Amino acid sequence: MERFFKLKEHGTNVRTEMIAGLTTFMTMAYILFVNNLFLGPDGAGIPQEGVFFATAVGAGLVTIVMGLFVNIPIALAPGMGLNAYFMTVVLSSNGAITWQAALGAVFLSGIIFLILTVTKVRQMLLTAVPNNLKIAITVGIGLFITIIGFKLGNLISVNINPGTDVSQPVAGGAFNLALGNFVEHKDALLALIGLFLIAILMVLKIKGALLIGIVATTLIGIPMGVTNVSGLSDASWIPSFDNLAVGQMDIKGAIGIGLLEVIFIFTFVELFDTFGTLVGTAGRAGLLKNKEEGEKKLGKAMLVDAGGVSAGAFLGTSTVTAFVESAAGVAAGGRTGLTAVTTGVLFLFALFLAPLALIVPSAATAPALIIVGVLMMSQVRDIDWDDFFLAFPAFLTIILMPFTGGIANGISAGIISYVVLAVFAKIAGRDVKVHWLMWILFVIILLRYVMLGIE
Repeated sequence: MERFFKLKEHGTNVRTEMIAGLTTFMTMAYILFVNNLFLGPDGAGIPQEGVFFATAVGAGLVTIVMGLFVNIPIALAPGMGLNAYFMTVVLSSNGAITWQAALGAVFLSGIIFLILTVTKVRQMLLTAVPNNLKIAITVGIGLFITIIGFKLGNLISVNINPGTDVSQPVAGGAFNLALGNFVEHKDALLALIGLFLIAILMVLKIKGALLIGIVATTLIGIPMGVTNVSGLSDASWIPSFDNLAVGQMDIKGAIGIGLLEVIFIFTFVELFDTFGTLVGTAGRAGLLKNKEEGEKKLGKAMLVDAGGVSAGAFLGTSTVTAFVESAAGVAAGGRTGLTAVTTGVLFLFALFLAPLALIVPSAATAPALIIVGVLMMSQVRDIDWDDFFLAFPAFLTIILMPFTGGIANGISAGIISYVVLAVFAKIAGRDVKVHWLMWILFVIILLRYVMLGIE
């Protein structure tokens, strides 16, 4: 194991890697039940048993492959945001688009990713994107994770102005963010307790602080009534293999009903979300210090990620992608693929331990995500804030990720603003070089937002 994963070379050991893998799993486990909200009977219509199976097995197998083939601590699972879009595609079609056809669209987007990866177009992004933007992506993802944590823990609330039509997208001026109600919502209070508990453990430099915090917060939640353990006694510990959606994607139907726009959106969002997650997490783990070796590893990671998209669709779930929560495992000391393998195995075990895995409340995992945001925020010091040409695109990249709820939106804004300012910087006599791929991305992004709107 030492020789295969090169643990000493990465300054880690088996115990640390396994704790990191367990920490990553604990922060990602919410996807096992949240995915059903979007893809299950009350969402896109896929049978509940099929969604749980596809989520657990898809995340488990692809994450294990990532660990063994690439040897990096990055886990994958059906991505948040894309599962919501999947549901929207099906429900807004009034029956014209089935969930089988939508799975076909996801499968085809995975094939496109494979082509882009094999031709090394995706890998070129590492060279094309300026360093300031790469750093900004890492910081922005940290804030994005933080917002997820605050939302999962109900630590923030939304106040809507009276008379606002909430059946439609609400204008920015019609709502205000505020602190959550710690009196009425016990889960918010539990999340706050967990947040300070983990922070104290971090200050005391206790190894496994995130994992210890999640477990302790879950236990504290039992007497508070937040952690629900009532179903454990009657729960079935044997996984159900009925009503699976394996192999039911309808590729012919996806092409026949003209889902090209849907395929493009799946491809576009996944392209930038994955790029941001891989660069941000790998950067946090110190895997990009050696540029040549780092780019080689990320190239392999992109290949696994691309294959995971189609594999997930075959199993019966929306886009399987690199998870930003992998940063939690990195923060716990994970540096090699053993962290990913541990996480993947736990996802497979979740088939048999579903009742136990699902009792961990969002209020227990939310604090860990917020702490990870703190750790990823540290890289903001490496951005050249004195040079406005570099600072402005970096700022937009960072701020739009949490404020618009999308990693792709932040990266898109960063690329657009960088290219535009580069033109005027040249006019001002500054020697600025813009990679040709940045120009292509500039055009693609403009076409995406102008023709398809905001998704």
